[in-house]
Amino acid sequence: QVQLVESGGGLVQAGGSLRLSCAASGRTFSNDAMGWFRQAPGKEREFVAAISWSGGSTYYTDSVKGRFTISRYNAKNTVYLQMDSLKAEDTAVYCCAAGGRQYYNTPYSYTRKGSYDYWGQGTQVTVSS
Repeated sequence: QVQLVESGGGLVQAGGSLRLSCAASGRTFSNDAMGWFRQAPGKEREFVAAISWSGGSTYYTDSVKGRFTISRYNAKNTVYLQMDSLKAEDTAVYCCAAGGRQYYNTPYSYTRKGSYDYWGQGTQVTVSS
């Protein structure tokens, strides 16, 4: 049974940092794209960041560029999201996604929820202003 377990969320003041981790089990994702999405209260789940299978390509939504960094460690079947300079509008439940294709023709494909087969339950990130 495939499981994705996120950790590292919490309460932080604006301007602070958090590092999220997502550990996968049940199968290896070393050949798959992985990503992070978030959902704020009353809003739809939205794309945050994605990373190709090798880690050689990364993608970010505009609002987090320059503040968030996605990375992965395939030997541990884990993906990370380093979040710096956090803002109140970053408050959301953050979920990791896995099982994306090894290659996509366009960067847009990495941002689609439908591109991923497996999802974690999420971890709450709350940024106080």
